[in-house]
Amino acid sequence: MSDDAANSADSGTGSGTGGPAAGAQVPDAEDRKIITLARSARARNGVPEGAAVRDETGRTYVAGSVELDSLKLSALRTAVAMAVASGAQSLEAAAVVSAAGEVPDEDRAAVKDLGGAGTPVLLAGPDGTLRTTVTAG
Repeated sequence: MSDDAANSADSGTGSGTGGPAAGAQVPDAEDRKIITLARSARARNGVPEGAAVRDETGRTYVAGSVELDSLKLSALRTAVAMAVASGAQSLEAAAVVSAAGEVPDEDRAAVKDLGGAGTPVLLAGPDGTLRTTVTAG
């Protein structure tokens, strides 16, 4: 991970679970970490989205979007599937790095299924700047 990627993830706008808070930093170091991991997955794999989720034990699962002829999964749904396949029982938080302006309902539903309706989902732009935080439910 380059220092530039880590530093960009530190300069977010938004906090909490209710929406954007212009000019606010990402207050939680663990949330900055999953944004950085998601951004790295996106860049490393050359895919439109990167995502990372953190389970109840603090383990992280990182994925990029999957676009095969026979299988299409968003990065967030792929990261949730990886967490489930690895034995995670719950999620503490999720992050998506994408050019999209919002987290699709089906992606939030996957987070809700494992983490519950109150699980925060952070959406950051390709530069790592946090755009908004919503809840899974």
